[in-house]
Amino acid sequence: MTSPAHISTRGSLPTALVRALRSELVRSRRRGVLLGWAGLTVMFAVLANSVMFSVATGSGGAPEGPGVAFPALAELQSAAGLTAGLGAAASMFGLVTLAFWAVLTATDHSTGLIRLLASAQPRRGVLLTGKVLSLSIWTAAATTLALAVNVVTAPIAAGAAGVSTQAWTSVGPGALARAWLDLLLTLLVWGLIGLVLATASRSAAIAVSVGAGWVLLVEGVVGAALSDVAAWLPGSALAALARGGTSTLSYGSAVTAAAAYALLGLAVGFTVVSHRDVTD
Repeated sequence: MTSPAHISTRGSLPTALVRALRSELVRSRRRGVLLGWAGLTVMFAVLANSVMFSVATGSGGAPEGPGVAFPALAELQSAAGLTAGLGAAASMFGLVTLAFWAVLTATDHSTGLIRLLASAQPRRGVLLTGKVLSLSIWTAAATTLALAVNVVTAPIAAGAAGVSTQAWTSVGPGALARAWLDLLLTLLVWGLIGLVLATASRSAAIAVSVGAGWVLLVEGVVGAALSDVAAWLPGSALAALARGGTSTLSYGSAVTAAAAYALLGLAVGFTVVSHRDVTD
């Protein structure tokens, strides 16, 4: 494990950032945590594809509910159908990302490690930047895994449900890269939300409970009461980003909303970390 001494104040700011990043990468490289993250990512990717194709060919249409939005049959039969599972399970992927960012953030407080880190590196913004960068790297890996599992699972699920995949032959590396990037941006914002909640509460359990409660319950109630802003709420806006835009929120608007939530999260996170007394 990298010791706090490896992120000392000696050297320039770029050097300090590199040291903080290396320290965070080593400390976050926990076998159980990473295997759990990967396992849940695979599970939701397989589940989303298995369910959405059978639902689309059924008589019930394409339902939408808390944390899930299944595309219609026409979309699945188009070129976008190959990666539609990523958007369908975006909120579930997001909650998984939120949970692991929260766990890896709250652990610093629950174990008292934050005191040692702040002693070795008083520039707390450097510490937080290193954590964000390291967790972003793991999130990129999880996004790549989700895309790979989706590309393998989608044709199998489509064939089992009798959905035509002829249009999928036109899908090239560019479209796959776009789907990967959209999901990555979505998950990074979810991760920042988890980091901010865990930093503020010093508890992964509270952070995960708040995130899951918002997606599965609160946002639906708020959206129903305030229909004019429903599409701009975090869960809906991030789901729209992962899907490349929806009928209620364009792709450009979804990117704008995601950027606003990310900047707000970073501002809150840096403010809390900079002003919090870590000696207690």
